Formats: sequence, structure tokens, C-alpha cells
Amino acid sequence: MNLTLRIWRQAGPDTAGSMTTYQVSGISPDMSFLEMLDTLNEELILRGDTPVAFDHDCREGICGACGMVINGRAHGPERTTTCQLHMRHFEDGDTIDVEPWRAAAFPVVKDLVVDRSAFDRIIGSGGYITAPTGSAPEAHATPVPKEAADTAFEHAECIGCGACVAACPNGSAMLFTSAKVVHLNVLPQGAPERSSRVRSMVEAMDSEGFGGCTNTGECATACPKGIPLPSIAAMNREYLRSLR
Repeated sequence: MNLTLRIWRQAGPDTAGSMTTYQVSGISPDMSFLEMLDTLNEELILRGDTPVAFDHDCREGICGACGMVINGRAHGPERTTTCQLHMRHFEDGDTIDVEPWRAAAFPVVKDLVVDRSAFDRIIGSGGYITAPTGSAPEAHATPVPKEAADTAFEHAECIGCGACVAACPNGSAMLFTSAKVVHLNVLPQGAPERSSRVRSMVEAMDSEGFGGCTNTGECATACPKGIPLPSIAAMNREYLRSLR
């Protein structure tokens, strides 16, 4: 495959960026999108040019690091992570636009790399359970209803990639925050801090500069792990309940 890539290049957070055009050839349809970028970077390095900076880690779709907007869609044309997007989803001769997440709360660090530490601060404000340390408790010591367990597992799948924020026209982090809140609040272990958790996390989210939610649903459509849109409503109910 021969492709034309239009990639956002930005030397640093305080410099202006622009789209730069590159030609790549000999791309296998079985390559992942990141492997294709690796091929481009090898060519740039051989030419003495600066390689394109992009985030990646596990390359197995479980760490959430590989965030970029491809042809206007978070993670590209398939509902998956960028590292699991394969080049067979494109055609020979295609022109592909590659940009970083676009959100005020995700400032660009360099090229396609953005600072997503705002998510870490939201988690740090209450996305945990306070419990005494010691040996592991007996598995059946705290019964968990199956419905609650299923809901918790469903929301625990969130990998914090930020696709929901990038896809939202408002740059909202409601889907991410609701996934973390619902995951813990439906479990008996999370009950003691249920009210303080949702208040702290929502307040932390607002303080980071994320936009408001208007229920457009783009977040759930882009989420590679399928976090459901109703989780936002569930968090809103938890928040209102915490104010009583």
C-alpha cells in the first residue's frame, strides 16, 4: 500500500503546530496503524529528520496510551484502540489525516502526544476504596449480587484512553468519570465512600476544564471498550443523591 499521511507536527506545548505531509510506501495491510507510523519514523530517522512523537505502550488495546484522531475520528474508522487498528481498513492511495486529541484539558506536549494527567487527578480525588491492608480477604466474605458484579466489570473495562473526550464536541469527560464512579459505587466495598467519591470526582473533573455533557452520545460511540452512555445518567443520580 502507498499512502499519503497528513500529520500534526508541533515541537512543544508553547509552539504553533501545523499539518505536515508525508508519503509512505510498501505498507502491509496486516500492519497496525502504529506499525505504519513506526515505518514512517524509521524513514524519517534515516533522512536525519525528527520522528513523529506519539504515545504507545502495551500495543494490545489494554493500556489506553495510543490516542490519536484519524480522519476526524477518535482511534480511527473502527471501534477499537489505535494500536489494534489495522491498515486493511484503508485503501491503497488513501490520504490519512492524523491529529492529537483536541481538548482544552488535554494540552499537546509534542506532535500527537497530549498530557492526560487530568484523568489521573480525577482518579486521585476519589476513584479508589479505602480499606485496611493485610492478607487477602476470603473470597465469599462480602457477597456481591451478580447484577452489581456485572455492572462493575462492565465499567471497570474503561482504559482511560480519552477517546470519549476527543469525540465529544464539548470536550466532556463525563463518560470516563462515570465509568470510574459507577464501577466502585455499585459494589458493597465502595458503599462507605459512595457519596464523597462522586462529589469529589465530579468536582475534580469540573476543575480540570472539561466541557459539559449535552448527551450527544459521541463519547459512547467512540469508546473502544463500549462503556455505555447510561452510565452518565447513573453518575448524575449518584451525585444528586450525595447532595441530600
